[in-house]
Amino acid sequence: MSTKRINFRLPEELLTHADIAAEVTHKNRTEVLIEALRQYLEEKGSEESFREAVVDLYLSDQIEFKALTDIIGRQDAEAVRASKQVLDRGEELADKLADL
Repeated sequence: MSTKRINFRLPEELLTHADIAAEVTHKNRTEVLIEALRQYLEEKGSEESFREAVVDLYLSDQIEFKALTDIIGRQDAEAVRASKQVLDRGEELADKLADL
C-alpha cells in the first residue's frame, strides 16, 4: 500500500495519549494513529446510515467505484453500480421521450 505524507493538528492531550500508547505498545506515533483511524473507519463502515451516505456519494458521482468497493464491499458495490446504470439509462430514455 502506498503512503502519503500529511500534516494536521491534534489537541495536545490527544497527542500525549497517542505518544503514551505508542510507548506502551512499542509502536511509533504514526502506527498508533493509523490503527486508531482504521478502527474508527471499520466501526463507521458497519453503520447503515454511513453506508447509505457513501452510496449517495457514488450515485451523485462524488466518489469513484473503487472507493465505494473499499467501504461497502465488492458484492454490495456491484449491486449499487448495476442499479446506477439502470437509473442512468432510465434518465436517458426519459430525455429521449421528452424530445419526441
